[in-house]
Amino acid sequence: MSSPVTADKDGIKIKPELMVKEKLYHCFFQNKMMIIFKDDQDLLNCYEIEEEQIIEKIRTNSNSIDIEKIFEDYIEQKNLKH
Repeated sequence: MSSPVTADKDGIKIKPELMVKEKLYHCFFQNKMMIIFKDDQDLLNCYEIEEEQIIEKIRTNSNSIDIEKIFEDYIEQKNLKH
């Protein structure tokens, strides 16, 4: 099965028809990480992540990633919840 989100030297390719709603997908492009998801109204949402700590953690754990858990840990560690 083809991945819904891929990146190569020409850019990021997104296949929304293959995406599961509310599931985070990621790819790396030009030293940045892109997070993409399709919400419950079928709208695509895309976020660029530049935070090195998050990028490295996801790169090094790519076989068993829980991206949401990595973001939650980062938010808690940096005390970003208000």
